[in-house]
Amino acid sequence: MRKVTFLTLALTPLLALPASAQSSTGTIKIGAITSVTGRFAEFGKMQLAGFKVGVAEVNRKGGINGRKIELLIEDNASDVNKGLAAAERLVNAGVPLVINEYSSSLVKAQAQYLARQKVPNLIVTSSGDDITKPGSDYIFRLNQPATEYARVIFNIFRDNKFKSVAIIAGTGAFEKSVADAAQDFAKLYNITIVEDQRYDKGLTDFRPVLNRIKAKNPDGILMVSYAEDSVALMRQAREVGVKPRLFAGGAAGFALPDFIKDSGSAGESVITATAWVPQLRYAGVQKLNVDLKTALGGQEPSYHAAQAYAGVIVAAEAIRKAGSTDREKVKAALNALNMTTAFGPVQFKDYDGFRNQNPLAMVAQQVQGGAFVPIYPKSVVPRPIKFER
Repeated sequence: MRKVTFLTLALTPLLALPASAQSSTGTIKIGAITSVTGRFAEFGKMQLAGFKVGVAEVNRKGGINGRKIELLIEDNASDVNKGLAAAERLVNAGVPLVINEYSSSLVKAQAQYLARQKVPNLIVTSSGDDITKPGSDYIFRLNQPATEYARVIFNIFRDNKFKSVAIIAGTGAFEKSVADAAQDFAKLYNITIVEDQRYDKGLTDFRPVLNRIKAKNPDGILMVSYAEDSVALMRQAREVGVKPRLFAGGAAGFALPDFIKDSGSAGESVITATAWVPQLRYAGVQKLNVDLKTALGGQEPSYHAAQAYAGVIVAAEAIRKAGSTDREKVKAALNALNMTTAFGPVQFKDYDGFRNQNPLAMVAQQVQGGAFVPIYPKSVVPRPIKFER
């Protein structure tokens, strides 16, 4: 396994440093895990950009009490076992805190291991409800749980008087959490689920289920899938001629800029939940968007980049407030944190069965004219929604 450094952006071996390696005069080393390679590398690329921008900002503003910060970034290669090995190396490196990554199926195992080692774990992108529900004293999540992805989509369905919805979702931890939450909101809003198809990784032909859905003619279709599947679903949906009032994505692959590029005209008018858009009214949002785009070589950033940036800002603030790299003091500082970043407000709370969860609402956007535009809620100055029929 390897780490990424922001001095060269090259991959170099991570040294296993003892806890005493956090000297009083050198840089403060913070651990981070992401998918630099493997199935989730597209999301890892976004996170690396966010990490880079966050570290640069903290150090430009004087670091933590005059000491610069450095991220020790481990590549888990999108693999559970390699992710656990990466977490173990960061524990042995003596980092005061680990910023954790994208995939719920990977993060849950890593977070549970770190909790057993009593290392504060700041999750910035993974959304599976069961990571912070019931959670742990050492697990903190600044991004929204999967329940909120379903809530924002079903709020749109409810507001537009949808009566029926079909669901297509993968069987991974994140997809399952969103789809299960969708079932709950459907009951709450008196919306009939006419089809709920869960599929295993590797399925490429969605036409049989899409044809079944076409015959049932639902008002909406909610799809919860990663990058390649999101494109295949929309291309095949157009091919078979299924036409709900709205196609909706539960973020993931549907919220990436490459979804628009790869799906082409098939992606037009698809709405998706998203955790952050540059139209939000937080201080520094526009600058962050510009900085992230620069870090990505001109590519538009997704919300995953903004979340990773916020993770660095929050981690640095917790260590500053702790006045120490002692893990217990950093944990206490995270518990007491109340701040606002360009990603949004951050305060870890216990509510509705969640523990140490930042209660932040989601946004919805739609592909209009080959670009994402915000459509919900009113706080983002939404554009009118374009319906399929």
